[in-house]
Amino acid sequence: MKKATWKNRITEACRAAGTYRDFFLPVIDTLAGILEKRDEAQAMFAKSGGNILVKHTNKGGATNIEQNPALRLINDLNRDALAYWRDLGLTPAGLKKIDEEAMKPKKQNSLEKVLMDLV
Repeated sequence: MKKATWKNRITEACRAAGTYRDFFLPVIDTLAGILEKRDEAQAMFAKSGGNILVKHTNKGGATNIEQNPALRLINDLNRDALAYWRDLGLTPAGLKKIDEEAMKPKKQNSLEKVLMDLV
């Protein structure tokens, strides 16, 4: 999926969760870029046969079995994306944290309190 499509989907998800703010746009843009790269890595992984383990010959000529680099990249991008999803309140833990912070009563200083009592 293209970055612009991801950006629209993330924005809509934030609006649906009630966490959308205009100042989140750079974060949404970054997350959309990560997800676009992850989609590209998933396509590369599938195109390479989808093997979890691959044979790799090092410069010394020894052949070893290792995790597919495309799979490693997918996992890294998923981990990075999860941190952004959480910060935007799009995971249960992230939404709970945002809701708890929003629900905390704000402390008023004594001047604010006196002025509110006058009204």
